[in-house]
Amino acid sequence: MTPLFFTLGNRKRLMVIPDTLSHLDGHAILTYTYSIFLDNGLSAPLQSRSKESTLHLEANNDPNYCGYITFENPGHMFQYTSDGKNELNSDEVQEIIENISHLRDNPSLWEKPETD
Repeated sequence: MTPLFFTLGNRKRLMVIPDTLSHLDGHAILTYTYSIFLDNGLSAPLQSRSKESTLHLEANNDPNYCGYITFENPGHMFQYTSDGKNELNSDEVQEIIENISHLRDNPSLWEKPETD
């Protein structure tokens, strides 16, 4: 799935990668876990390719890694796991949740896959 790039109110630039799996027919399934990284300014597929589909079973040594957010019950219950060196504060986590929720609630904002 395509990474999400946005800047928080405190000017912290982030790359949020939805952790997805694929069905046998190749269609992505909806995810409830989002890996968070500091955006190093590349905003390009090269930056995100090596970080996609993180399993969260081992420590992540990426210096830009900030942890992940799990949507336990979208719209009601969320969990932030600070699993990296760049721990986010509660205001930052809340802003990220609001951004992700807005995108999840508005499918018209989702990027349409290119067709051949």
